[in-house]
Formats: sequence, structure tokens, C-alpha cells
Amino acid sequence: MTVRAAIALGSNLGDRQAHLDAAVTALGQLGTVVAVSAPIETEPVGGPPGQGRYLNAVAVLDTNLEPRRLLDECLTIELAQGRVRDERWGPRTLDLDILLFGDRQIAQPGLTIPHPELARRPFVLEPLAEVWPDARYPDGSLVQSRGRLTDPEMAAPSYIAVFLTTGLLAVALWWIMDLFLG
Repeated sequence: MTVRAAIALGSNLGDRQAHLDAAVTALGQLGTVVAVSAPIETEPVGGPPGQGRYLNAVAVLDTNLEPRRLLDECLTIELAQGRVRDERWGPRTLDLDILLFGDRQIAQPGLTIPHPELARRPFVLEPLAEVWPDARYPDGSLVQSRGRLTDPEMAAPSYIAVFLTTGLLAVALWWIMDLFLG
């Protein structure tokens, strides 16, 4: 059965765009690449100081592979691009992360889907919104809405100040607020 998956692509060593392009070509051997976001350049998150900036993108892939097999293939693609895993969050020629795999929720050693940091990573949320704006978590909630709620710069206030304390207008306003805000 064909499943739609979202794969994050990142590179901060060498010819970053060439690494991303090679990854997209290789992903095409694993299914049908439906869409690829425009690349965005970002500062590294975590890891050792002095790393170069990342080039990030997201590819949407329709595949018949099982999640573990897709992960294994992604690791093979990384190796083919010269990925060396000698330092946690260190610089890399290519990093591929499975963000979503249909409506599946998976918690296995070395494989967690949806990606546990998805909602906290604007460098993934932005490209994902471009290519799969209605992407959903297994519980049905929109990825983008949950991401906005966890991004402090984009979060809506959790309160509304009301100065009306008596009268029919105050009751109506209170009822409307309760209806929409819960």
C-alpha cells in the first residue's frame, strides 16, 4: 500500500545544494517524489560551535516501503553523500529525517514517527507547509497549527482582558468567548 511520507533534508558541509539534489534523486528510487520545497538557509541548532549554516528542505514521497526500510534507505543515502556520524549534532554533508509516515505513530529504537522535534523546528515546519500544508499528526491535528503553538514568536496570547463586568453585553461577550476559546 502506498503511504505519503515527509522527509526533512539538511546539509551544512560541502556543496550543500548538490547533496540535497542527490538525496531527492535517490529518494525518487524509493517511490514517487510528489513535491520538494524550496531550500532555506538556517543557523545550526545545537551541536558544536562554529558550524556552517544549514540548507534545509522537505521532500514529500509516496512510497510502498515500510517505515524501518525507509529509514534504512535514508541512512544509505546519507552514507553515499559522505555522511560521517562521529559527533552528535555535528556538521554533516547530508541529514535525512522521516518527519511523517502517513497516519502512523511509531516508537521503536532508532525510529520515532512523527519526528519528536517536528513542532519545535521552524526550519522544518516552513518547508513542510510549502509542500504539504494540510499534513496531519496521527491524532488528526494539523502539523502547522501545533507548530505555531509551540513557537513562542508565533504563539497567540492565552488570555483576553475583559473590562465589561455587568449587563447583557457582558454576558453575551462572555458566552461568545467561552464558545470560541473553550
